[in-house]
Amino acid sequence: MGCSRFTGNWLAAIPALAVLVTLPGVFSTTGDKRHVVVAVPGRIRFLIEVLLAAIAVASALLVWTYISSILVAIVAIVMFVTGAPRAKWLLSNNPPNWPLPTK
Repeated sequence: MGCSRFTGNWLAAIPALAVLVTLPGVFSTTGDKRHVVVAVPGRIRFLIEVLLAAIAVASALLVWTYISSILVAIVAIVMFVTGAPRAKWLLSNNPPNWPLPTK
């Protein structure tokens, strides 16, 4: 299968994990979170989420079995289906319809 070169190098996973965790935490759309570090349009935020889901499926395919990558893909699909109203809002680039709670 050719994935043995990836499984032995756990140190390579540290920067990848840092990027995957930091990316959605830093770039967000105003109105989607209380604390926005770097404001980006909703379409960019949605693209980040699609990219992270694709990376999760591809990574599962590289290091696990086909069945596990299919399960990861199903989880990603469920995530996007249940988040469809939010995704529609992000893709519209409209301001939020709700007042955000303030501290």
